[in-house]
Amino acid sequence: MLPRLGDLNEVDVESVSKTRAEYQDEEYRRSGLPLAPAVMLDDEVVAQGGPIDEMRLRDLIAKRQSV
Repeated sequence: MLPRLGDLNEVDVESVSKTRAEYQDEEYRRSGLPLAPAVMLDDEVVAQGGPIDEMRLRDLIAKRQSV
């Protein structure tokens, strides 16, 4: 869903995939990034720990683009 929404809205999408052990590592915890699964827009975590509704994500992207 994210790459497709990024293409539609001209938003750069970066996907990060790590093993469970890497997400639980102390170095990752110090990074300040959210635990997976998560969705961030700019520096804000907009969803974490479960699925995000596509319409909600579209709305959040549109709000960011109108600023």
